[in-house]
Amino acid sequence: MNYPLQAMMMLGVLPQVTFPTDSRYYNSSVLQYTAPNGQVIPYLQRRIVPQPGARNYATINTHTVRQGDRLDLIAAKYLGDPLMAWLICDANGAMRPYDLVATPGTVLSITTPQGVPGGLIAQ
Repeated sequence: MNYPLQAMMMLGVLPQVTFPTDSRYYNSSVLQYTAPNGQVIPYLQRRIVPQPGARNYATINTHTVRQGDRLDLIAAKYLGDPLMAWLICDANGAMRPYDLVATPGTVLSITTPQGVPGGLIAQ
């Protein structure tokens, strides 16, 4: 079976998928799988969520979860960008982002990669 969208991407008619620099998938490789029938299927290389503390992150703040908190709003408050919520997920070992804000009273580490200036220091 041939998929027109895939064929158009492979011919360069459609642009390749690129991720913005604030994406957790920035610099991720696009790999290809060749199925037994010869069909080439592109896919994004698997990204492993790092163990908290395993990467070289600097803690810039903590946040105590309150009822109704949203991770994107927490990221905007402390990091200046709601799309950087993945940094909070990585720092707290979250596979499912909602789990971080599901329980009021949970204390989240707000981090940036070591050497990167911290975002907003919220009160």
